[in-house]
Amino acid sequence: MRDTPPMNAVQERSRGFSERDFYLAEFRGRTLALALPTPDVSTLDPLRDLLSLLAANDTRVLLLCDERAPLEKIVGREALIHAESDPGWLGGVWRELRAGLRAGLVVARDGGFTAACRRIALRLRVVKLVWIDPKGGLTSGKGERLSSVDAQELDALIEAAAAPDNPIDPARLDLLREIRRMLSDGLPAVNLCTPAGLERELLTYAGSGTFFTRDSYTELRELAIDEFDAAHDLVRRGVEEDYLLERSAGELEEVLVHAFGAFIEGRFLAGIGALLPHPGDRAGEVAALYTLTRFLGEGIGGDLVRFALELAEEREMTYVFACTTSDRVRAFFERNGFRVADGSEIPAQKWQGYDDDRRRRIFCLRRDLTRGGTSTSAERDAASA
Repeated sequence: MRDTPPMNAVQERSRGFSERDFYLAEFRGRTLALALPTPDVSTLDPLRDLLSLLAANDTRVLLLCDERAPLEKIVGREALIHAESDPGWLGGVWRELRAGLRAGLVVARDGGFTAACRRIALRLRVVKLVWIDPKGGLTSGKGERLSSVDAQELDALIEAAAAPDNPIDPARLDLLREIRRMLSDGLPAVNLCTPAGLERELLTYAGSGTFFTRDSYTELRELAIDEFDAAHDLVRRGVEEDYLLERSAGELEEVLVHAFGAFIEGRFLAGIGALLPHPGDRAGEVAALYTLTRFLGEGIGGDLVRFALELAEEREMTYVFACTTSDRVRAFFERNGFRVADGSEIPAQKWQGYDDDRRRRIFCLRRDLTRGGTSTSAERDAASA
């Protein structure tokens, strides 16, 4: 989910790395497609500032519409291309993007606008297609926004469309089926949102509409060797923000060796943690837990802790622990089933060479696991509370 309860304790600082910066960095040098099915020209105003921002970021943008007038207002007449009907349309797209970082594609209505957008997006292999709709993203039967939907969930929504209590507008079923085909045929992601919510949908983790992807939006796994550099940079940022303890080169290497990450869309590292083993005590320390400030309030930290617990279970540890000087981080671990513990309940190895002043200020938190690595029912209840 993209809009789950909070985790990260870092207050974003004015000098820090913003949520917008992260997404702009991921879009830099890439091509986005925006589909505008028969738009009201007055709704296009929110697009102009965003397009200027993306152009300054060296992001290429294609606008697909079934009418000329809206596109002329945004990209100008000279940048219009009649998609598919013109044999040279593909070269024209490249030429206009190369010249001005944006192009307008007039898509014929014959044969279906939605299907044509699918074909174009797949042929160009854009990084994502954003479908602009005044109705915005999907909602559940309870009226709650469906922030992210993977392919399996989308199949269930389409299958349930015939049910009397189906929350999906039947008029949108064709769009959902086309989105499903896009994902099956290799398009990495599709977004559905309002014109006013476009910037929030593209440049924030929580978004404003519905994000469709083949797999889960957030993937948790151990780091690949090529991801150590990015994780190293995250740890360094956490130290600079006074959130993580500064470590020696050797200690940092140990963290990276035992680190795991939360990857947005399976590619972008949004947070890290490590489970440092203490074999003599059959224990593991959750260390270097950090998520980028843009994901404040989005639950990635909780996902990282749950992943650490899964690793501890696989490795048959009897308990895991964490140490912090922050009241807020202590409260976070308590919400995830940990209890405040005395220093004597932590492996003695932890305190070898430890700074005396920091130890006097530190909170120790522990979560016991039963034999075989399964948490107790009380702990599971605490974690879900």
